[in-house]
Amino acid sequence: MIKIKGNKVLLTEAAANDIDELYFWKFEEKAQEAKKWNGPYIPEKKITREVYQEEWSEEIFPGIPASLVIKIDGKAIGYVGAYWVDKNTNWLETGIVIYDSTYWNGGYDFEAYKMWINFLFESTEIHRLGMSTWSGNIRMMKAAEKLGMKEEARIREARMVNGEYFDAIKMGILRKEWEKVKV
Repeated sequence: MIKIKGNKVLLTEAAANDIDELYFWKFEEKAQEAKKWNGPYIPEKKITREVYQEEWSEEIFPGIPASLVIKIDGKAIGYVGAYWVDKNTNWLETGIVIYDSTYWNGGYDFEAYKMWINFLFESTEIHRLGMSTWSGNIRMMKAAEKLGMKEEARIREARMVNGEYFDAIKMGILRKEWEKVKV
């Protein structure tokens, strides 16, 4: 069982009750504040709890889960994740979502994302990690930059949020860059 303890958060593999909590936040919670920032331009279909549970069994490498739960005081508030862009070049895309908005702007997201990036580089032979967002998600871009990621692509007016166009942003960091900065 993977458990990574930081000062504020714990990253851990998902237990059934964690998945239930996250399912609530992702699909049932009324306000859905996180969806205003996490890919609001991507239509999302509601899936069953069973399908959601199955998704949590995915691994990016043997023994390395594709996602870990972000916990504070035993409560699942979000997750960090990764998926393959290109296995031939050892390139993963990463992300983070904190559903419970009471934990926004407290440094929880930065600590969790930093721990995830460090874990992926230390536990695998991955060459590069990236992330994708939209130009309206300033907090995510600042967190990625603070971790040493560089803006690698900006696709102008490629995302629409609330009837307004925004740029699609791609940022990334190479293993050799992470080894120098490890913030």
